Amino acid sequence: MKNIVYFDLETQRSADEVGGWNNISRMGMSVGVTYSVARGGYQIYAEKSVDDLIRELQRADLVVGFNNLRFDYEVLHGYTAFDLRQLPTLDMMVDLQTRLQHRLSLDSIATATFGVEKTAEGLQAIQWFREGKLLEIAEYCCYDVKITKMVHEFGAANRQLFYNNRFGKKLSVTVDW
Repeated sequence: MKNIVYFDLETQRSADEVGGWNNISRMGMSVGVTYSVARGGYQIYAEKSVDDLIRELQRADLVVGFNNLRFDYEVLHGYTAFDLRQLPTLDMMVDLQTRLQHRLSLDSIATATFGVEKTAEGLQAIQWFREGKLLEIAEYCCYDVKITKMVHEFGAANRQLFYNNRFGKKLSVTVDW
């Protein structure tokens, strides 16, 4: 059985606070969450456990995320010299952007495919971090990992995903995961 690890993280600071999107590695991780198929469950990582998170990603047969190549891995590069982009990774956002020639949000896919929406957004998670509400961040991040897992499994099983375009029309895209 392949160990697929679904992954997401939230940050301590926004792009504006670190001098722009070229400084993602300075944003700092507040909470990271994985779901390991081999383990059959979630793991929540606080910043002090970031090395354990990186080790779990390195041991995965496949890391699946949504914008993890450009964002989540870059945040983690603030903690390690290892180039996480070398890991076997499916960044569903990048794959879909290549197919459609435009970016989709995870929310547009989840809403069209499952009728569910994300529970918050990254800027809300930063505010929660400032307020010391790590449990709220962990719950939000777990939910995003769950949606990421659902989207990947649906795409793998059905060879397609649904999404709402910017005009609210439900469309489909073929995938080969």
